[in-house]
Amino acid sequence: MASDAAPGARAPNGSVVAAEATHFGKLAADWWNPHGSSAMLHRLNPARLGFLRQAIDAHWNGESQGFTPLAGKTALDVGCGAGLLAEPLARLGAAVTGVDAAPENIGAARTHAEAQGLAIEYIAGGVEAVAGRQFDLVTSLEVIEHVADPAGFVAGLAAALAPGGLMVVSTPNRTPLSRLAMITLAEGVGAIPRGTHDWDKFLTPDELTALLKAQGLTVGEVRGLSFSPTRGFTISDDTRLDYLVTAWRA
Repeated sequence: MASDAAPGARAPNGSVVAAEATHFGKLAADWWNPHGSSAMLHRLNPARLGFLRQAIDAHWNGESQGFTPLAGKTALDVGCGAGLLAEPLARLGAAVTGVDAAPENIGAARTHAEAQGLAIEYIAGGVEAVAGRQFDLVTSLEVIEHVADPAGFVAGLAAALAPGGLMVVSTPNRTPLSRLAMITLAEGVGAIPRGTHDWDKFLTPDELTALLKAQGLTVGEVRGLSFSPTRGFTISDDTRLDYLVTAWRA
């Protein structure tokens, strides 16, 4: 990936926008700092992990009390950053592969995983980097709004999903609330690094659902990720800010 590519230009991996990879690569060293530039992701993670655990238990009829519901299964996290989701998936028992467009993020992810004693395969690149491989669980959280071709990206995710597998995708909704909260306010005050989001690239639930169904997937209930001043980020019925979708092959 050429670091001097023109803003918005495609990198050699077709789903990757070089300027996006460069932007997130600059955040790599601070990714695991809960009070740093990725603080918002740290605040989002508990709610996302709770949703993911429920989806895993429901899909594979698991016991909610078990510590390793993904034991014996493979998991792919596309757009893994420095491993905020990949590491919990490994602790849930999965053999995890993490893919990210920014080589700097992959370096930070490997270093952190090794320090935690976690064996995670990390690959620099887009979803194309795992072409020909399939995984029981495929996740991509807060990523599709940054790719060059959302339809092609979803096709890549679907191709990586093994028969009987589960996919979980999350992304901001394209609403007046998301523009106000995530760009005007959060980026405006630096709670999210400036330039992280392009509101015009946000997908509505109907748009994302259509892309998933076009790949022959069955789409589960869409759930919102909303913010409460007293409880922080929670899973709710309100999809105006951000939302999560599960999908599988019928």
